[in-house]
Amino acid sequence: MNEQQPQTNPGDQPSDNSEALAGHETEPRPSPRIYIASLADYNNGYLHGVWLDAAREPEAIHDDIQGMLAESRQPDAEEFAIHDYDNFGVCQIHEYDSIELVSRIARGIQEHGLAFAAWAEVNEGSPERFDDFAEAYLGHFDSLTDYADHLLDDLGYTNELSLLSESVRRYLRFDTAAMGRDMLFGGDIHSYPAPDGGVWIFDARM
Repeated sequence: MNEQQPQTNPGDQPSDNSEALAGHETEPRPSPRIYIASLADYNNGYLHGVWLDAAREPEAIHDDIQGMLAESRQPDAEEFAIHDYDNFGVCQIHEYDSIELVSRIARGIQEHGLAFAAWAEVNEGSPERFDDFAEAYLGHFDSLTDYADHLLDDLGYTNELSLLSESVRRYLRFDTAAMGRDMLFGGDIHSYPAPDGGVWIFDARM
C-alpha cells in the first residue's frame, strides 16, 4: 500500500557513498524509511502515523511505533501497518511485513547500498540468506557479457590470448555473450537489473 503520506523529511538524500567491490563503480547508501499508520485511526477516517528511520534495531522502531500509537485520538489504537516506504530500491515492502524483517533489509541497504535490496528480492522468503550478501555479491556490470569479460580478465585468459601470434589470434575469440547466458541459466549466478542501467550479479552457489 503506497499511499501518499505526510513527508517529515522530503529533502532527504543519501549522504555518503559506499566503497564498491574492487574494480566496480561505487553505489549510494540510502537511508530507508517506513511510514507506520495507526489502523484504528485509519479505519475511522483519520490519518495518524509517523515516518521512521528503518535502518535501526527493531526494538527502537517498535518503541517509536508505540509512541505514535499513544498519541492517537482513538482509545483502542494498538494495531499498525506499513502504509508507505522510501529508499528501499528494488525491494518491495509489504503492509504487514514484520518490523524485524524490514529492519534487517534496511540496515543491509544502508551498509551495502542498493545492491542489497536486489539481494533481498532474490532471496524473498529466505531471509536467512541475507547474511551471505558480502560473499555472494560479485558487482555491478553493464551486462552479463560485461561480467563475463571481467571474469575472463580476472582469470588471466584474456592475457593468455594476447600472447598468441597475431596470425593465430585473429581466428580466436571468447563468446562472452554465450558464456554469460550459460552461467545465468546454469544456475551459477543471479542477475538483477539495476534501475539506472546495468545489472547486479550475485554468486548463486552461495
